[in-house]
Amino acid sequence: MALRVALPNKGRLSERSVQIMRQAGIEIEDGSERKLFASVKERDLEIMFLRAQDIVRFVHQGVVDAGITGKDLVLEADLDVVTLVELNYGYCRLVVAVPENTNINSVEEIKDNSTVATSFPNLTQRFFSRIGKKVKISIVSGATEVTPHIGVADLIVDLVSTGSTLRTHRLKEIATIVESNAVLIGNKESVKNKRKQIDELSAAIKSVSDAENKKYLMADVPVKALDEIKKFLPGIAGPTIMNIMGRDDVVAIHVVVDKDKVYDAVIRLKSLGATGILIVPIDRMVP
Repeated sequence: MALRVALPNKGRLSERSVQIMRQAGIEIEDGSERKLFASVKERDLEIMFLRAQDIVRFVHQGVVDAGITGKDLVLEADLDVVTLVELNYGYCRLVVAVPENTNINSVEEIKDNSTVATSFPNLTQRFFSRIGKKVKISIVSGATEVTPHIGVADLIVDLVSTGSTLRTHRLKEIATIVESNAVLIGNKESVKNKRKQIDELSAAIKSVSDAENKKYLMADVPVKALDEIKKFLPGIAGPTIMNIMGRDDVVAIHVVVDKDKVYDAVIRLKSLGATGILIVPIDRMVP
């Protein structure tokens, strides 16, 4: 029986979710937010394009076996699904924010019975209940940032990535409720009954996610510098070292490097006499 997988049809997770499937070797045909279904080349796999906020419910109900959505939406729905893989994109935070011109700088200073505008009523209610604050929840589906300025709410709970939208609307963060990213989730029964297919899908997607922040570095380095190079280029299990025909004083190294360490690694390699340095992207890292 085909494995049915849901992907977001639009929004911050949509494009990257399709891309990560393709990098995993799952070639989606006719992928479009205007279509509900898409076929997959040479795979017993069906793709459904749904709203990210609906994917949790559809996975829980077994309409689809698995799906990619935001961790914030999984926590908000509070349904019994299995988190299969944490993915390295879609990072954001659900925060509490108040107008800049207030004297409130912490959630403890919020008055009881204040009105909070949000599209995350469950997470918001649980958060304020946990800290012993009674608030009124005003559910909105968009333009949350303007609600304090038009008298609809005293404060908001909303998703942010950089915080620039809040600053534009003269709001300031005073607390983070939860940090979020994209996740692959599965239906509990599907995880049992389609274990092999679910495991294969999870492993394929995880191999792409694991490679997300890595680069593959190759260089010719002096043999005398190897001990020093091993100190700052440990790689996954240490650099791969290969002899170069006709050279006893130089070897070739291949190593996986964290993306944010590439700049410094190249500078240090050059200072140690390395040549022919080549940096290439990695699509997948399969253990």
